[in-house]
Amino acid sequence: MSGFERWLSLWVAACMVTGAMLGEAFPTAFVALGRLEVAQVNLPVGLLIWAMIIPMLMKVDFSSLAGVRGHWRGFSITLLVNWAIKPFLMAALAWLCIRVLFDQWLPAEQLDGYIAGLILLAAAPCTAMVFVWSHLVGGDANFTLTQVALNDAIMLIAFAPLVALLLGVTNVPVPWGTLWLSVVLYIVLPLLVAQAMRGALLRRSTAHFDTVVSKLTPFSTLALLATLVLLFGFQGPQILSQPLIIALLAVPILLQGSITFGLAYLANRAVGERHDIAGPSCLIGASNFFELAVATAIALYGLDSGAALATVVGVLVEVPLMLALVAIVTRSRRWYAGASSERHRAADDGAPP
Repeated sequence: MSGFERWLSLWVAACMVTGAMLGEAFPTAFVALGRLEVAQVNLPVGLLIWAMIIPMLMKVDFSSLAGVRGHWRGFSITLLVNWAIKPFLMAALAWLCIRVLFDQWLPAEQLDGYIAGLILLAAAPCTAMVFVWSHLVGGDANFTLTQVALNDAIMLIAFAPLVALLLGVTNVPVPWGTLWLSVVLYIVLPLLVAQAMRGALLRRSTAHFDTVVSKLTPFSTLALLATLVLLFGFQGPQILSQPLIIALLAVPILLQGSITFGLAYLANRAVGERHDIAGPSCLIGASNFFELAVATAIALYGLDSGAALATVVGVLVEVPLMLALVAIVTRSRRWYAGASSERHRAADDGAPP
């Protein structure tokens, strides 16, 4: 790891502060950037996400995708945690924090909206950024792509009924434009670009491919930091005008992400999955599809609602939380490997246990 990457937490903190200060100092400029969007998907942020994930998607080898079927335990844990545990856990944490622990410090008329926004945030797992988190923990690129595709397929069917159940509403105005555009913009198009680049580079030589990917990888980190500046710049005035509300809404988000992560990571270890499978498996559920959450909150409750603010706090919390969890996965690699199940590994290899 380079010296720059060792101090990534410091750069992240600096970008958060810088973004908030720039957003307060130059609100007009950030408002203009914020308006560059289609179906609630911000185009400048989308381009930066491309810069982050294309080097990771170049590592996807379609000829090896069949091999990920052997990691059905990792897939099962991912789907179970993402869809059967995570949304209900957030609903419970949101009620506990907003209605019981923090109600005296929050505006009474917004309490229901805050809870709704937090539930919306947890109703759909991350789509694009998980490629970044997977890369940082040395995750298997083919497994990561496949689990994202599975989650996206389930999201198309389960998102509206799940939100309707947890929020108690009869008709959920699912922002299909946001959902489809995000899948195309963050998965389909960058994957096509990355695979075209992969093919062109490999035709020259494997060594040339490895060299180019290694040179592109630092740009992913720089794009991540630039994204933070933009996100915090968009919300700079809100952060500085109501810091207590932002901090209190962050608590259930941090708890939900940490608990979801812990359950999936320990479950993968218990069933004997490899570390490079467990990493992306536990991180996808800890992060959220915040574009979809923000768009749905605005459609249901309005732009100035407590629900919309809660989903925006999810955007602000996402990167710092995920980098902390990435550090845990990376630093616990030796501990994780120490409990690997020889029985499961033998079964995967076709050898007698």
